[in-house]
This record gives sequence, C-alpha cells and structure tokens, in this order.
Amino acid sequence: MRTKIIATLGPGTQTKEAVKGLAEAGARIFRLNFSHGGKEFFEKLVKIIREVEAETGFVLTIMQDLSGPKIRTCDIGRGTIDAVKGTEVLLGVPGLEVEFKEPYICLDQAEIIKSLKVGEAVALSDGMLRFNVTERVDEYVVRMVAENSGMAPPRKGIAFPGKTTTLEAVTVKDKADLAIGMELGVDAVAISYVQRAEDIVGLKRLMDEHGRQLPIVAKLERPAAIQNLERIIEESSGIMVARGDLGLECDLATLPTLQKRIINACNAAGKPVIVATQMLLSMCNNPMPTRAETTDVANAILDGADCIMLSEETAIGKYPIETVQFMVKIGEAAEQYRFEDVYEGPRTPGDQAQPAKFLAYAACLLADKTRSKALVSHSTSGTTARTLSACRPRQPIYALSPDTRARHFSNLSWGVIPAIPDERIDSHQERAEKFVQDSPLFSEGDTVVVTAGQPTKNKLNKQTNVVKVYEK
Repeated sequence: MRTKIIATLGPGTQTKEAVKGLAEAGARIFRLNFSHGGKEFFEKLVKIIREVEAETGFVLTIMQDLSGPKIRTCDIGRGTIDAVKGTEVLLGVPGLEVEFKEPYICLDQAEIIKSLKVGEAVALSDGMLRFNVTERVDEYVVRMVAENSGMAPPRKGIAFPGKTTTLEAVTVKDKADLAIGMELGVDAVAISYVQRAEDIVGLKRLMDEHGRQLPIVAKLERPAAIQNLERIIEESSGIMVARGDLGLECDLATLPTLQKRIINACNAAGKPVIVATQMLLSMCNNPMPTRAETTDVANAILDGADCIMLSEETAIGKYPIETVQFMVKIGEAAEQYRFEDVYEGPRTPGDQAQPAKFLAYAACLLADKTRSKALVSHSTSGTTARTLSACRPRQPIYALSPDTRARHFSNLSWGVIPAIPDERIDSHQERAEKFVQDSPLFSEGDTVVVTAGQPTKNKLNKQTNVVKVYEK
C-alpha cells in the first residue's frame, strides 16, 4: 500500500506485542499524543518502537504531537450541566459564578469572553453541544442559549467557530514536552492549532535551543490557518488536516471541500499531507467499520493524501490491529482503482520551472513509459523522494539516504520506501545501482529508473541531476 498509515499509541497499544502487530499489519508511523501521558510512558514506547524497528527491518517513524493551546472549561464545583434545546446558560470567568444562580460554564480566558459578540457561536464537548450568544451580562460574562440538547461537564474542550483567537501556538507545557521528545529521539513534531507561519518559525527557534532541527507537521484546526495556508505550507515540513477541531471551528458543511483544497495545495508543493480524525472510529468497539467510514478513507486516498491517521482506534480501541488491517484493505482497493484505466500517468510538478521538480517528473514519466519495476532515488535530504512522490507514479519509490532523519521523514510520503545505501561507495548513482543488484526485490532483467546527484568536476554540489534506466 502506497498511502501511509499513522497509528496513535495509547493504553491499548503500549506493549511490544501490540506495536509489532501494528507494524506487521501495515502501520509505519507511530504518533505519541502528548496531551495524555508523561515522560516515563513515552520513554517506554520509544524504546519499544526502536526494538520493533530493529527486529522487523521496517523504517518506523515516531511523531510527537504537542498538545497546543486547547481551550477547556474549568471546574467550579457545580458538576455537569444537562442542557436541552433552548436552555439558557452563562459563560464567564471563574469567581463571578457566585453572583448568579443560573447554570454557569466557567472559562479562565477573560479576553476571549470579553471579545464575544451577540450572535456568535460556542461549541462544547467536541461540538456535540452548541450555543448561541444572546446577551452580554457583564464585561466577563455572556448569556447563551442551547441550540441542541447535550451534557456540559467541566474540563471539556470549548471552541468558537469562525472566531480568531490570539493564543500562542506553543504553550509552556509544549516547551517542556518538546524537550522530552528531543531527548527521547522522536523523528518529527506535530504542532497543534497553527494559525500563521510564524507559529512554525517559533517552534524552529525552540528546536535550535536543543541543538537540532526536526521536521514539523502543522496541524490545521482553525480558520486563520486556512487563510494563511500558502505560507504555512511553505514554512512546514508537512501538513495535517485535523478534521476534529477544524470541523468545529469552520462550517461543518465545508469540511470536505476544505480537505480537498488543502490536499491539492500540499501535493502541488510536494509536501506530505495527513488526513486525521474519525477515520474508522466505529472500530473502537466493533470489528468492522461502517460503510460511510470505508468510503471516507478511500476518498481521502483518492483525494491525494500521503498518510491517513488512526487516533482512538489504535490508542484505546478494542481492535487496533484489525483496524490497521482493514485500512490497508481499503487503501489497496482505492489505489488499484487509481491505476486502472482512469490513470493518466504521473502528475506534472507544481512548478515546472524548477529543474529538480521537472527532473522528478521526467523520471516518473520514464518509469511509466518503460514499465519499470520501481524508482530508486539517492538523496541525502530526501527532497527528491518527496518530489517523486508528489508526481504519484505507478511504481514504488525506494529512497536511499545515509541520513537517518531523512529516512524517517520520507516515510510520510506516498509510495516512498526508505532504505540505507552502501556508504562505502562514493558515487550516489553507483550506490543506487548496487541497491538494485543486491536487493531480492528485483529479478534479473528488471529495469528501474535511478535518480541521483553526480557532482560536476571540482564541485561539491550533489543535487539530483541524473536520471537513468538501469537493468539488473
């Protein structure tokens, strides 16, 4: 399967047996959700993943997911509010609840409450309960009316659809968690609630303080991120369409088209894009997904997603391995459809004026016309492999790199299989050819298209400049 599967690890998959089962089922990236768990828990998981990686020979990527400034209601000791449609409740800062006998939802973000206007929407409990602001009672208290029925317990997430908040993307907790992740040796970092490119720049500066840079995946969850999409893609290593909060913050009816626009923009830029949230959610408790879920997963793949992500399904679900296995079945069927008669050949790169992008397209076109078995790319940074991936060739892409960070991050790109080259050979092209000769994946007479960087005499630059049809 060319589309990559990200599995979130949690209480249900914290053993070596479980992680190995997920990897053998098809998961290649493991997400560590730093919203839940402490250093000891993640230290144990990282150790297990590296052991499984060594035993199986799979390149397994560890992605740290920072919590970000998720806004939650606070607990003032009044318990859960049972709201029915039309119920009036107050939303205000802590301490003022003593002045009111009405149901009171507490939020310790005074500036947000102060900025709310009559007619604006408020969503609680992952959007299951929605309110409309009807009156300003006080500078830091507003009255709302419930638009539907539901429960409003304390310490639940709260969102303000369509409203831009000024919270910093990286919190104090995130800074401490980043230090833990860097110490444990994660391969990539996902930053939550990104609203502008400067949020990514700020995280890069924090990484500099730890002495190294890791790929950054920007999670798009707020309307401002969509408005600043081009710059965010430019500054990030990859993008996640985080449909949970994005569906709360934006008009839910527009979510499918937003997903397509984000994926198209990432494909054009040659950046990996992840589609996440409720992909096979029913499999938390059932051994089979719903028909709607299978269609959703297939459509995300056909839209052009590089990765599809499982959250609760593998973190706390009853059938984590079966979920990955079923996702593979859906993916293989969707990819088979892609390469049927409707397949029109590799995609042209977003900017053909860039020689590297056009060279990658030429390599994919050559592989398609010669019916080559694979593309083999030697690239120190992994950029060429990602550019080849963006062309969506029929053939698998073997990405050789001596840099472990490049190998682990190239794992997020569609159709890319990371591999270690023989560094005893100086020539990148010869390394690629030796990989083909030594690999049992290729039979005598098989052809592959090789891309590599051969420096011009007396120059050190080794950017990709060679495309060759190589026969084993």
